[in-house]
Amino acid sequence: MTEIGHFIDNERVASTSGRNQPVFNPATGEAEKTVALASTEEVDRAVATARAAWETWSKTPPLRRARILDRFKMILWDRADQLAEVISAEHGKTHDDAKGEVTRGLEVVEFAVGAPHLLKGEITENVGTAVDSHSLRQPLGVVAGITPFNFPTMVPMWMFPVALACGNTFILKPSERDPSASILIAEWLAEAGLPKGVFNVVQGDKGAVDALLEHPDVKAISFVGSTPIAKYIYETGTKNGKRVQALGGAKNHMVILPDADLDMAANALMGAAYGSAGERCMAISVAVPVTDKVADALIEKLVPKIEALKVGPAADRSSEMGPVVTKMAQEKILGLIDKGEAEGAKVVVDGRGFTPPQGYENGYFVGPTLIDEVTPDMTVWREEIFGPVLSVVRRKDYAAAVDLIHGHEYANGVAVFTRDGDAARTFAHDIEVGMVGVNVPIPVPMAFHSFGGWKASLFGDHHMHGAEGVRFYTRLKTITTRWPSGVRSDPEFVMPTMG
Repeated sequence: MTEIGHFIDNERVASTSGRNQPVFNPATGEAEKTVALASTEEVDRAVATARAAWETWSKTPPLRRARILDRFKMILWDRADQLAEVISAEHGKTHDDAKGEVTRGLEVVEFAVGAPHLLKGEITENVGTAVDSHSLRQPLGVVAGITPFNFPTMVPMWMFPVALACGNTFILKPSERDPSASILIAEWLAEAGLPKGVFNVVQGDKGAVDALLEHPDVKAISFVGSTPIAKYIYETGTKNGKRVQALGGAKNHMVILPDADLDMAANALMGAAYGSAGERCMAISVAVPVTDKVADALIEKLVPKIEALKVGPAADRSSEMGPVVTKMAQEKILGLIDKGEAEGAKVVVDGRGFTPPQGYENGYFVGPTLIDEVTPDMTVWREEIFGPVLSVVRRKDYAAAVDLIHGHEYANGVAVFTRDGDAARTFAHDIEVGMVGVNVPIPVPMAFHSFGGWKASLFGDHHMHGAEGVRFYTRLKTITTRWPSGVRSDPEFVMPTMG
C-alpha cells in the first residue's frame, strides 16, 4: 500500500519513523493508502531546512517572491480539477465542492501576489531637526500551519501564501485523514520556482504537532480545528514563546425574520447546512425562524428540498452531497441525532436510515437531517455536530433570537435574512459574532478581508489572510535616522531596475 510521506527541501521524503496509519476513501470505507507519522527528529529536520532557507528567502525582494506565487497561481488554475479529484478521494466531498475549495484558496494566492504593496512601511520627516523616522515590516522566520481535514487545500492557502509573500519559510502539518493534497501543492510550488526549503510538509499526528509547538526555531503557529485543540495549541504555543492564531469550533445560526424572502432563505439553508455534508466551520447548523408562522412555512419549503437531495460518491458527478470523513464521525453524528430525539426534539427528515448507492454500502454516509423544536438546553444545540444536520430553534421575536445567539460559547459566523434594512444594520452592528451575513448564508470574507470568529471560536489576536494575515506574519520595526552631510555621488544614466 502506498505511503504518503513528507516533502522537505523540494523533494518527497520517505518517513523513517516506522509509524503510519491508513487513509480511507469515505465513499467506500476502504483504506487505499497509508500516511507517515513523523518522529520528532523528522520535524527537526524540516525546521532546520526551513531555517537555513530563510536566510536567503527573507532577503529576496518581495517582487520576486510575488512572481513565484503568481506562477503557482496559474498552475493551480490550470490543474484545479486534478487537485479536486485528490480532495474528493480522501475527504469525500463532491467534485464541484472540492473545486470550489480550490478556487477559494486560489483567491488568497491572488491576494498574496500583491503583498509588495501591503509590506510598505510609513515615514515621518523631521521628527527632530534633520531626523526622520520610518517603520517597516519584517518576516518572523520559520512559521508553521496545522490544518484540518475539512479543507485540505483552502485552509493551508489561508496561511502559506501570505506567510511566503512576507518572507517567511513555512512548514505545513496537514490532517492525516486527507494528506495527499499537501504533497501536490508542495510539488507545484517547487515547479513554480520556490527555492529549496522554503515550503515543507511534515505528515503526522499529535507527536508532530507537539514537536512544532515546542521547537525554538518555529516562531509562529497557525491552526484551524476544534475548540479544545485550538485552546491547547494556543496555550502550548504561547507558553513556548510563539505567536499563535488558533481558530476553533462554530455553531452558526441563521435568523429568518418575518419579512424575509422564504424561498431565498430555504435555498440558502440547503447549501449552507448540507453542502460538504455539513463539514464546514461556516456551515449553518441552526435555523432561527422568528415566530411559529415563519417556522412552519420554512419547514414546509425545506422538507421536499431535503428529501430530493442527491447523496452519493464524488465519482458520480451528479451527487450533491457526499459522505462524512470517517466512520467515527458518522457514528458521532448519528448518536447526536439519537440524543436530540431522546431529549424531546422532533426529527422531521431523518438521515439515520439512509441507504447508500450500490457499491458504496460501506461508505460513511449520513442522510440530510432536519430537526425541529430544538431548545437551548439540548445537546444538538450546544455541541458542534459537524455533519448534515440542521436544527430549527423557534424564537418569538428578534430580541429572543439575538439572545439565543449570544448565549452560545461559539461566535464564528451568523446570518440574518430580512428585507428590512434597519433591522439588518442593527443586527450586523450589535451581534457579538466575528463574521456576519445579511441575506448571505455563509459569510466567508474574500481574500483581501480577513477570516475569524469571536469568543471560543478564536484564540489569539489576529484573524487569517487579508491585512490581518500580513500583520500576523510580520513584526514591526521603527527606525530613526540622522545623516551628516557628505559628498554626493556622480550622476548615473542607466534606468534603475528593482526586480
